[in-house]
Amino acid sequence: MENIKNEQEIGIFKPLFTLDHSPINVHFSKNSDDFVVREIPLYEFSGEGEHLILNIAKKGLTTFDALHILSDYSGVKMRDFGYAGLKDKEGFTTQFISLPKKFEKNLANFSHESLKITDTFTHKNKLRIGHLSGNSFFIRLKKVSEVDALKLKNALLNLDKNGYANYFGFQRFGKFEDNAKEGEEILSGNLKMKNPKIKNFLISAYQSDLFNKWLSKRVEISKFVRDFNENEINKIYGFDKEIIKDLKLQPNFFKIFNGDVLGHYPHGKLFLCKDLTSEVERFLKRDITPFGLLPGNKAFYSEDLAKNIEDEIYHPSFKFIEKMNGSRRFAWCFLKNVSYKYTPELAQFSMSFELTKGSYATVVLREILHKEIFD
Repeated sequence: MENIKNEQEIGIFKPLFTLDHSPINVHFSKNSDDFVVREIPLYEFSGEGEHLILNIAKKGLTTFDALHILSDYSGVKMRDFGYAGLKDKEGFTTQFISLPKKFEKNLANFSHESLKITDTFTHKNKLRIGHLSGNSFFIRLKKVSEVDALKLKNALLNLDKNGYANYFGFQRFGKFEDNAKEGEEILSGNLKMKNPKIKNFLISAYQSDLFNKWLSKRVEISKFVRDFNENEINKIYGFDKEIIKDLKLQPNFFKIFNGDVLGHYPHGKLFLCKDLTSEVERFLKRDITPFGLLPGNKAFYSEDLAKNIEDEIYHPSFKFIEKMNGSRRFAWCFLKNVSYKYTPELAQFSMSFELTKGSYATVVLREILHKEIFD
């Protein structure tokens, strides 16, 4: 507990794990052989229209690095490119980008050692942020013993069965984990930031930090409901006995409350949980999932006990509501197309899975390994 307190005092927050195993000590590196990300488009490209869609493969380059290279070669202005999501420079990544079709001939002989065009399509509209279904990931771990391989397998299958807490990853908070604090300073008027993109990113880091703290609290409550008796839970949280009974009857690990904001999974409108029994059944079928709050203007707010729990975490942000764009984000997500392989003679364990857009593979890996993978 003392370590947690010290980390929180200096502004570093480490969300709770959902699984209960001990840390797994293996080697992981985000290089192009051991970490592969492939973008999954939201829709099929039409084959006609004024926009050229490129499927690009890159290593050691961010999305913007790749766009600058293509811009210099083809003459396309940066503002005329479209993309569905941003990819980090680490590992091997593929993604789709769009540009005006009239520049197609300028790319006929394109060649670059770290960037390749693997396929082209024609489409009627420019790609926009969010125009993707998700991403598929391949991760290879090294120096894996047979005992640890079994632990990895069990952890991965547990997440495949029950889902995972959709925390924001370390990328959102910066190398020194101070992005959220700077976002709060901007909102407080204590830090001036002229660049609007950086300003908005830092504010979003502040919102993301609050989201992680709220989600970690809900994971904590879910664990306590699972592991403690009704009297103990009543003393810890002050919940009514009937509420505790309802929570304990839920077979799902992540407990849902009346008044929670729910949404159809993976696409659909938000709504409030009014009929707990029926919504739990839909959650178990993966038809719906709870959504956490990114505080700000026009956000969809929870009610009742769910709101009380939210307010406990989000109250420092209430004075900034008019300065932020509010929304909701999946709190609990599910893996798709999970596979794994252990190669004992090489002491290597590889895994593959798909995540919905906005989810971080490093968050899933942190949960599996039960340690901070980039400390």
